[in-house]
Amino acid sequence: MRAVHHTTEGIQVVDAPEPSGGGTIIRVAAAGICGSDLHMLSFGAFPFTLGHEVGGVLEDGTPVAMWPARPCGECDRCLAGETTQCRTGMSSIYGSTGGDGGMADAVRVEDRCVIPLPAGVSPGDASLVEPIACSVHAMRSHVLTGDRVAVIGAGSIGLGAAAVARWLDASVDVTARHAHQRAAAAAIGAGIEPSGEYDVVVEAAGTSGAIESAFQFVRPGGTVVFVSSHWEPVQFPMFFTGKEPRMVTAMTHQRRDMEDAAQLLADLPEVPAALITHRLPLDRAADAFRIAADRAAGAIKVVLEP
Repeated sequence: MRAVHHTTEGIQVVDAPEPSGGGTIIRVAAAGICGSDLHMLSFGAFPFTLGHEVGGVLEDGTPVAMWPARPCGECDRCLAGETTQCRTGMSSIYGSTGGDGGMADAVRVEDRCVIPLPAGVSPGDASLVEPIACSVHAMRSHVLTGDRVAVIGAGSIGLGAAAVARWLDASVDVTARHAHQRAAAAAIGAGIEPSGEYDVVVEAAGTSGAIESAFQFVRPGGTVVFVSSHWEPVQFPMFFTGKEPRMVTAMTHQRRDMEDAAQLLADLPEVPAALITHRLPLDRAADAFRIAADRAAGAIKVVLEP
């Protein structure tokens, strides 16, 4: 079986044993490259298969997505129903230190990590379920019907957040640096010229400049939602509390967020075509990672297809 590893020689497709043990085998149709995968490369070689954004089929042909999180279910936060706050959850994610991920011909996961897809969602598009679920989790309790929402940043996370805002019956505008990002935002029904004040502002870029823009756009008493990952220290602007905004952070997702993200793809079929800009065969994994790292060249979401 083929699998993508980060080795001392860089990204390589290696020979790996067929998945064994308990659980369910997913035959992978598509595995997305996340920004976190790109950042992780700076940490050196890994002994596991990459990939936590996965769509595929079961042995009987059932189309599914993979929930990469594996909360323990036993700590105080899991028992309180807050599985995203699991005390060991971040160390148990497939495609990271929690075990082999889905940039491979197949991956074996716990039964609870199998998310059936609704009718109309193809396994080849289902790698989007996981990143969109992050925004579903972050926004579901904070965006109301009719709200004005602004999204700062138009990578796959920002555009996914814009899709979630639309799905929640809010209007949404997106700030984007590149022409292809603006085209993608327009394709999913978002505005591309934010102006005025917004009930909810989503920070999806992870930079000090994006944070400053978020506090500029939010209305007094509004909400700033952070869906980005911050891989280096950032600064908040002076007097950012002046409008008394609520600040909401989110990191991963619960199983129900994955289920809702899959339904979003069924309800908004224009989203995959707008977000997935490149599809490459698994054997071209090294090329795919190079493309994914070059946003200016037109990449939004790059997926590998075994």
